[in-house]
Amino acid sequence: MPDIKAQPFAFPARPDQLALIVIDMQRDFAEPGGFGASLGNDVSRITRIIPDVKRLIEGFREAGLPVIHTMECHKPDLSDLPPAKRNRGAPTLRIGDDGPMGRILIAGEAGTAILAELAAVDGEIVIEKPGKGAFYATELGEILKARGISQLVFAGVTTEVCVQTTMREANDRGYECLLAEEATESYFPEFKDAAIAMIRAQGGIVGWTSHVDDILEAIGHA
Repeated sequence: MPDIKAQPFAFPARPDQLALIVIDMQRDFAEPGGFGASLGNDVSRITRIIPDVKRLIEGFREAGLPVIHTMECHKPDLSDLPPAKRNRGAPTLRIGDDGPMGRILIAGEAGTAILAELAAVDGEIVIEKPGKGAFYATELGEILKARGISQLVFAGVTTEVCVQTTMREANDRGYECLLAEEATESYFPEFKDAAIAMIRAQGGIVGWTSHVDDILEAIGHA
């Protein structure tokens, strides 16, 4: 596999150690009536990246490379939901409350599910995470180690929260991290821009960023 064109410099991809992580492309964050909308956000900003996320997923599948999905959600008894998280802000609906698609961000509820267009297929791993970062209180680290994965391509939402948090967690654990710019989004465009700048600042202090077409072109040679 050739290096992937990226910023701040080319990403040295190794196909036997590369995986895609799709962060939290869930109905509650992308559909009207969900948790994201209850906070007053424009969810159309999230749904517009679906085609690029789907292209990336399909490209990794065709190349025979691992695809891992994450879902932010909590146990029905809320035992893994700290009060500080549940009570923060002033939404009309809070985590665990009844919403139009079931209880908000609770495992097994309809709104917690990944969007149908991007859902995992047989053999793909789905990580249920109670925090913003995908390594916190999950088996993700063990799964990656068992598969010999050392490089991660990231897509999903939101860029500045769960995506960037997971990238920073991965970076501290020694993973090489690449963000697909068109396949990630924020409810606030300025937050996405700032997160991208922070990720690749100072010679890639957190990781690299690239374009979906450039990633797909490289993995097509895997």
